[in-house]
Amino acid sequence: MILLVAGLALLAMGMFSGVVLVAAPLGLAAWSPGAVLWLFFPLFTVAGYVLAVIGGKDSQFRGLSMLLSCLLILLALASAAGLVLEAASVLEPADSTLSLWYVLLVAGLVGVIGAASAGHRAVQANVQA
Repeated sequence: MILLVAGLALLAMGMFSGVVLVAAPLGLAAWSPGAVLWLFFPLFTVAGYVLAVIGGKDSQFRGLSMLLSCLLILLALASAAGLVLEAASVLEPADSTLSLWYVLLVAGLVGVIGAASAGHRAVQANVQA
């Protein structure tokens, strides 16, 4: 039980780090993301997921995987939208857009892999049934 709680807490902090990395350059938040958030975003997200899976029940695994994958994909889409708006001069970034590229790459890659593997497991379960 404690692993599940610790994992969910780390997941929340990791996702918050990613949100700050996206919101700050877009001027949506007056925060200033430091180098630590660049490290915490993938580290806490992945470590939190692993702890939550270890501490949770097997029935919670698929739902947690899909939820996290969807949240990461939404975060990547927000980064992509910010980059498009900046490139079209619709939005003037408050800071460098490097963190948007970073979140787009990390969240997009991990989110798509997670969603694809969850879909692959669902197909395998239907084939075996």
